[in-house]
Amino acid sequence: MSDPLFDNAPQAGFRLERHGPLAELILARPERHNALDADLMQGLLDGLDELVQGQTGAGRPHALLLRAEGKHFCAGADLNWMRSQAHADFDPSSFEKNREDARVLAKLMQTLDELPFPTLALVQGAAYGGALGLICACDIVLAADNARFCLSEVSLGLVPAVISPYVVRTMGMRQARRYMLSAEPFDAITACRLNVAHQLMPAAQLLTEGRLLALRLCRNGPAAMKETKRLLAAIEGQPVHQCEEKTVETIARVRVGLEAQEGMQAFFDKRPPGWRPRFKDEA
Repeated sequence: MSDPLFDNAPQAGFRLERHGPLAELILARPERHNALDADLMQGLLDGLDELVQGQTGAGRPHALLLRAEGKHFCAGADLNWMRSQAHADFDPSSFEKNREDARVLAKLMQTLDELPFPTLALVQGAAYGGALGLICACDIVLAADNARFCLSEVSLGLVPAVISPYVVRTMGMRQARRYMLSAEPFDAITACRLNVAHQLMPAAQLLTEGRLLALRLCRNGPAAMKETKRLLAAIEGQPVHQCEEKTVETIARVRVGLEAQEGMQAFFDKRPPGWRPRFKDEA
């Protein structure tokens, strides 16, 4: 049974739900193709902060599923909001508001990227512009066979600036230069080839398969997954010989922790570890 955490979410364009150890952050403005504006970005950021701080009443989740209602994952920036941004000038107050909106998007991407639990995005239909930033900030991405991706900013005279670090990290500089400069759409098969998505599947199976994978994540040690994400961030881009001390310190510290001790003992006892949530298929 789902547990909605934000009663005002439909008006804000999103919902945040808990299904036991799994949290779902749902873009819920399908009539506007789940397009991003300042209010939606701030709402999503506030929702993530609530989960990290464990103030929802259910504690910190073991995993987060990011998905969207309707035909499209996210069409990028909301057109009405973009129009208001375009009419802003270099008047100090207008320009600072413009900068602040960009900062909110940057903080949203950073927070999603650095969450202390794994994130899984489900993508169907259009995923344009800023949507690529959300997708590339997630740990795992499943794409429906009808998904279409596009870094469309330059076709509007804009720059994919805030999302660029996450997109470049995901697809590499060479491919990012092509798709950021051409603004050409690409399909889900190409998204897998570019490392934007990990797996392609029929649209009708996306939510079912996504939830199954998310629940698999929830079976793993939450502290171990947090430490794994932290380790990967620390060694990313580093020469192998410079990673030795960090990797040695991490395994030595984690190995003697309570979660690891319980996990290993449960393995030898042939029972689920005490930190694993109980699921229907388990006695």
